[in-house]
Amino acid sequence: MIESKTIVLTGASSGIGFEVLKLLAKGKGNRILAVARHVDNIRGFADNVTAFPCDISTKEGVDRVFEKAEELFGKIDLFYANAGFPYYEEFNYTDWDRIDAIFRTNTISPIYTYARYIKHLDGREGILAYTVSAIGEMAMPGYALYSSSKFALNGFQQAIRLEKPDNLQITCLYPVATDTNFFKVANPVEFEKPFPVQKPAHVAKKMVEGIEAGKAIVSPCGLFGFAKVLMGVVPPVRTVYWNMEKAKLERFKKKLEKIAEEVRDEIKEHGLGI
Repeated sequence: MIESKTIVLTGASSGIGFEVLKLLAKGKGNRILAVARHVDNIRGFADNVTAFPCDISTKEGVDRVFEKAEELFGKIDLFYANAGFPYYEEFNYTDWDRIDAIFRTNTISPIYTYARYIKHLDGREGILAYTVSAIGEMAMPGYALYSSSKFALNGFQQAIRLEKPDNLQITCLYPVATDTNFFKVANPVEFEKPFPVQKPAHVAKKMVEGIEAGKAIVSPCGLFGFAKVLMGVVPPVRTVYWNMEKAKLERFKKKLEKIAEEVRDEIKEHGLGI
């Protein structure tokens, strides 16, 4: 159990972040700054939790988080940069702002957070935690932008371990698909989840245990670890898996086409034209 720590947790209002918040709030002596864009469901969550509404996808947002934490705690013992979001789609469009948005949140913000945290620590011991994702190690159809944003974060954490000062512990979480509102955020139209899917409480428990144990990497799904080895030895296994997931994307595209067709028919029926 993590105890007597001052903690910043981003993406704290839902999914893995919310489950982590529940665990950390139980730690004796912990004080937590729980950060999210919308914090209604975590206001008054616990006496040792301060809910802080903030968009961490900007430099100004991250700076505000540090300023608030320093105001509350002085020193931040643990900074868990968990916030992130996905798209599930066929990447077949030109939209700079949409691309920019996912990279600012999933990649640039946690990279900037590292630099700010090193400066904040000023030689004192601290822990930086990231939610990277298994998809940051193996890309998936339908998740081109999400995968690439997490691949970039994975590359950063690998490189920065070779540079980081000895006073900093870095722990990274690599969950497979987790049964949260992740999928509703990825696309408002329901789609088939990738295999396998884990419960957020299990993922959060493994991450908190990993942070406490000083682990560099936390992979809460043993099957994924086995699959990586198997796919490395027998590459056709990966091709079979990818084909399964590609088939899901094709079914999703047909579903979107059907919805679009129904909308066109509805417009015609009411004499509004197209």
